[in-house]
Amino acid sequence: MTQSHPRISKAVIPAAGLGTRFLPATKATPKEMLPVVDKPAIQYVVEEAVAAGLSDVLMITGRNKRPLEDHFDRNYELESALTRKGDAERLQKVQESSDLATMHYVRQGDPRGLGHAVLCAAPHVGDQPFAVLLGDDLIDPRDPLLARMVDIQEREGGNVIALMEVAPEQIHMYGCAAVESTAQGDVVRVTGLVEKPDTAEAPSNLAVIGRYVLDPAVFDILRKTEPGRGGEIQLTDALQLLAEDEKIGGPVHGVVFKGRRYDTGDRGDYLRAIVRLACEREDLGPDFRTWLRSYVTEEM
Repeated sequence: MTQSHPRISKAVIPAAGLGTRFLPATKATPKEMLPVVDKPAIQYVVEEAVAAGLSDVLMITGRNKRPLEDHFDRNYELESALTRKGDAERLQKVQESSDLATMHYVRQGDPRGLGHAVLCAAPHVGDQPFAVLLGDDLIDPRDPLLARMVDIQEREGGNVIALMEVAPEQIHMYGCAAVESTAQGDVVRVTGLVEKPDTAEAPSNLAVIGRYVLDPAVFDILRKTEPGRGGEIQLTDALQLLAEDEKIGGPVHGVVFKGRRYDTGDRGDYLRAIVRLACEREDLGPDFRTWLRSYVTEEM
C-alpha cells in the first residue's frame, strides 16, 4: 500500500531578484509587477498556487518590493471610487488579488541565490512539505502541473521537481537532471542534478523549470551548502544531495511537463508570452488576432 504523506498547504514564492534584464523598467518597479496583458506576472503565480490547493503563500521579497505587498492588499480608496461609479466589473478585478490567499512576506536581506531565498522560508514552513514557485515561469492553468506534483509528493514523499525537454543547445541555461524511468509515464526518478552544465556534459535534455515540492529536510542541507555556481547558494546543489541519499529527505522525483509554459524571464519570451495569452483571451483574442495577422502580412 502506498504510504500517505502530510497534506501540503504552503507555497513559497521567491521574489527578491533585481530584474536587471528588464532595466530600466525595473529600476523602480519590481519585475514581478510587470504586466502580462492586464495582470502582473506575480498574480498568475499566486493563482496557480491557490488552484493547486495551497492557500498559505509566503513571498520572499527584498528592497523596493513593497508594490508586491500593496498589490495583494486592500485598496480602500480605489474600491470606494469604483463603488461610487457603479463600476462593478473593475471593482471585482481589484478585489480578486486581495482575496486570493493568506499572504505572508519576509525579506531576503542579502540576495545570495535561490537556495538562500528558500532557506528564508524555514521559520514559516516548519516541518511540513511545501511548494516553491518561481515567478519567471508562468504555467497555463489548463495544464495543472503543480497539482500533479503535489499529488506525487503526497503519495511518494520526498521531493518533486518540474522538468521539461529543451533543445540541447539551450540546456546550459538551466539546471539539468539525470533520470531513470518509472512505471508512470510522466514521472521519472532523479538520480543527479547539474546547474547550467556545458552542452557536452549535460546528462540529459531535461531542464529544471520553476516548480518544486520539497521535503523540509532541504533546510538543513541548505544551511550547510556552500556558494556554488555564480557565487550563490544553489537549490540544485541541495537537491543533488537529496537525490544521492534518499535517507536524508526521501527520493527526488521529476514530473516531465509537456504543457503550456510562458517564460517571462527575458525580454523576447516575455513579449511572446503576452502575445500568446492575449490571442487566447475571449475578450481580446478575436480583434487582436485579426490585427496581428494584418501586421505580420504587411511586415513580410
